[in-house]
Amino acid sequence: MAFGIDREELRKWKLSVRSGDMAFLTHYWLDDRFPGCKTVTKAGCVNVEKLMEWGKTYGLKPEWIDYKPGYPHFDLFGNVELQVLHDEGLEEQIARFNLLETQETDCQIVSLDD
Repeated sequence: MAFGIDREELRKWKLSVRSGDMAFLTHYWLDDRFPGCKTVTKAGCVNVEKLMEWGKTYGLKPEWIDYKPGYPHFDLFGNVELQVLHDEGLEEQIARFNLLETQETDCQIVSLDD
């Protein structure tokens, strides 16, 4: 379940993804597979080769791409989410979602290799 963003933010993210840019969208999100994770950042790009190459920078595997039609993306959580937002200069997202206080201690990722 996604919340904490408005339609305009989602529209801009979709437009950027479809334009072939690397685009980032952070929102609150709850999923029992990721205990303690309260946010997710979607890192998307319609150019899947570009998305895969970008993902390699963070050790993300191509099989982790969510191939949502028109909006392929990685879902980022925990420390990877925080590192990406920092590296991409999205400090306002880190502050807005209070990630420095929550991600490093609360977010537990069940093995992604399973």
